[in-house]
Amino acid sequence: MRIRTSAALAVGSVLVLGVAACSSAGSGSSGSAGSAAQPAAIAGAGSGAGKTLTVWYMDGDLSDAATKAINDKFTASTGAQVKVEIQQWDGINTKIATALAQDNPPDVIEIGNTDVPLFAASSGLTDLNPVLAQLQAGQHWLPGLAGPATIDGHSYGAPLFAGNRAVIYNKKIWADAGITAVPTTYSQLTADLDAIKAKNTAPDFSAFYFPGRYWYGALQFVWDAGGQLAAQSGGKWTGQLESPQAQQGLQNWKSFIDKYSSTASQDVDTTAPDFNTLFAQGKTATILNSNVNKILKVDPSLQDQIGTFPFPSATDGKTQPVFLGGSDLVVAAKSKNQALALAYLKAATDPGVQTSAIVGIDHWIPASSEVIDQSMSSLPDVSKAFFTAAKTSVATPAVAGWATIESDKSINDFFADIATGRKSPADAAKTLDAHLDQALNAPAQ
Repeated sequence: MRIRTSAALAVGSVLVLGVAACSSAGSGSSGSAGSAAQPAAIAGAGSGAGKTLTVWYMDGDLSDAATKAINDKFTASTGAQVKVEIQQWDGINTKIATALAQDNPPDVIEIGNTDVPLFAASSGLTDLNPVLAQLQAGQHWLPGLAGPATIDGHSYGAPLFAGNRAVIYNKKIWADAGITAVPTTYSQLTADLDAIKAKNTAPDFSAFYFPGRYWYGALQFVWDAGGQLAAQSGGKWTGQLESPQAQQGLQNWKSFIDKYSSTASQDVDTTAPDFNTLFAQGKTATILNSNVNKILKVDPSLQDQIGTFPFPSATDGKTQPVFLGGSDLVVAAKSKNQALALAYLKAATDPGVQTSAIVGIDHWIPASSEVIDQSMSSLPDVSKAFFTAAKTSVATPAVAGWATIESDKSINDFFADIATGRKSPADAAKTLDAHLDQALNAPAQ
């Protein structure tokens, strides 16, 4: 999954995150990773003197200052210089695939976290397992970033940054309903929404506006109930949405949106109508989103009226697992500078760089739970919910065929069918599980 918006912007003292869907259309490859290159040792001090590493970054993800911080750390560690080449989004997967097949590819490439399996499947990426412990340096990388880059037990990418979702609420509407503290349990959340619903009876008002096609948010309920999208056994992937756990999560989600969201929301996504605008107009008290900037763009006067909190789990003391959208850094298997490329990944994931640049400059979610903890005290209150939520994340299936599921919108249709009642959770799951079985096991191309 790739970040489509620019790096999270500060609005006054507010740090906010923007996450959007990965665009993998045009690459239908699937299957397990091929026979990847085995990396050399990570380059040490002075080993890169007189050499230059080529790094591809995507347009709009990292600021120049954050990129410079990574490059400076790398140069100080190795003596090598960095040539950064900024890539545009249009046709990027085809461009990366072409570059990886050439004899002189870029050494390091930023790739959306859920897109890593596309390129690992064709043996285009270096297997990081032999140096993984050195790269992690005792950190616990976020599962939603590292998970999609881990195929058949082998890691092909190092986390760079992420964005995710948290509950955004209108403090005034909540206070007018008699609510004086944010909920920390699911039962408290539903009780608060009941109070808001009772206080606001307009037919076009939603206590919690939750579009039916909003699969990023709906999946949280599936994961929270212990369900999953698919599982791999014996080299074969099978859809798991018919499992009792997934079915319970789907029933929980259906009950939630039936009670607190509007009928008009059942067959739409977040953009038509734009749920940021609905929030800004006071037509909903609550949404699940990754940023507040678009709300404030509609109505800047709401800045002090917006609060956030992680979506509470059905299990007290926990929060719902979230979908992380972000980027990993990978090493091209045909790079002539393997050791230096690995040193670049080590510099980018260094806790100091992650704290000062990824969080401190660009305000993205960092690579590890340790850096989240270290950063928390420096964050404004409205940002803390996103960072807290990110510590509990789940990866989408780490297989190239997952790109098909995102690009053909079958997962959007799945949740919309349930939301509208066109299909029961069981019937909808049977259909999507069959599609998952086919797409996730399609042969690599």
